[in-house]
Amino acid sequence: METTSAINTMWVLVTCVFMVLMVPGLALYYGGMSRTKNVLNSIMIVLGGFAVGAVLFVVFGYSLILGNSVGGLGIIGDVTEALGIQSILSGTPDEGVASAVATAAFHLMFAGLATAIVAGAIEGRMKFGAWLLFAGLWVTLGYFPVAHWVFSFSSEDGSHIGGWIVNNLGVHDFAGGIAVHTNAGAAALALSIVLGRRKGFPTPGRPGNVPFIVLGAWLLAFGWMGFNAGSTGAMNEFAALAILNSLAALCAGLLVWLIIERSHRGATTTAGAVTGLLGGLVAVTPGADILSPIGALVVGGVGAAVAYWAVGLKARFGYDDALDAVGVHLVPGLVGSALLAFLADPAAGGGANTEFVGILYGGTWSFLGSQLIGMVSVAIYTFVISYVIAIVLKRTMGLRVPEATEISGLDQPIHAETAYVGTDER
Repeated sequence: METTSAINTMWVLVTCVFMVLMVPGLALYYGGMSRTKNVLNSIMIVLGGFAVGAVLFVVFGYSLILGNSVGGLGIIGDVTEALGIQSILSGTPDEGVASAVATAAFHLMFAGLATAIVAGAIEGRMKFGAWLLFAGLWVTLGYFPVAHWVFSFSSEDGSHIGGWIVNNLGVHDFAGGIAVHTNAGAAALALSIVLGRRKGFPTPGRPGNVPFIVLGAWLLAFGWMGFNAGSTGAMNEFAALAILNSLAALCAGLLVWLIIERSHRGATTTAGAVTGLLGGLVAVTPGADILSPIGALVVGGVGAAVAYWAVGLKARFGYDDALDAVGVHLVPGLVGSALLAFLADPAAGGGANTEFVGILYGGTWSFLGSQLIGMVSVAIYTFVISYVIAIVLKRTMGLRVPEATEISGLDQPIHAETAYVGTDER
């Protein structure tokens, strides 16, 4: 393997390992947000959803995402091209390009994490088996096609045709603000509507473990450095800028949430602080490689502000997005993708960003139009497909646990465990 390719392969693998910590991070974050009687179930739906997404990625998802587009339409990759990721094992990467196997490992993490994010909609009321089946159908029909639209780039010589959003529209979705966060958030919205509200909604109970929330959020932030920086596929200035911008955005998001919360509620909460942090990270993800650090502060702060507003929408409109997958992922993902069209800096990457220039730096309005078409198309598509999947499962196997199970909590009936041992059981 050529030296530069070896270095870039190592970079992708290291960032992929960073991302592994996002799985327990999301599990602890969702688990801490849940009521004490559902902590383990919320952890398990994250772990189970991630595993389903990852396994299906290995079996056929790699081909559907990165395979040559069927009919050259940019809709879906050829499923027969690399079934089981077998055909890429003997390949040699082009000069300066990370190996296909390392790239596959990186995209496996994206597929698994996107699926797990959707689980934020279902705390305390969905059958575990129904969730796993929904996860498998959604990642196949929802995530894999959208990831092809966004992450599959056409080759210059025309030998490989990629997705329509990135190649035909010219959308910039660096690390999945559209393909992961908008996609998963729209799916969570559809699932929460079909599943129905928890008992006691809109105030069904308090988070069961705030320290879990903080630990989970910071593990997510750690892994997010790999999530964003590894998306360059190379160890370069864009990767360095992605880390700097991610750190700036998360801190701006944390502070803006606290300012708004203090003004609105008269208090600054720990859970709120890290929720703002995540809103900032989601918003910066689409353009972490081509924003200036000041731009990242703006995007991160706006991401937290719209997340604060969006979290309150569920009570107003009556959908029970239990752990705020819609508020923290869908809405900041959309806003971050749109803001990129204004704030993308041509100085990024040592002045190498000549393709994506924000309107405030002399860019054209067509960039904003492309971003809007891409993100709205994904949001509508995945909402519809998710809604249909959920309706079919609801009418066949059923989605909700029995009412008695929901009232008592899902941990003991479904998993035969409890998160906390009572004094008389120690």
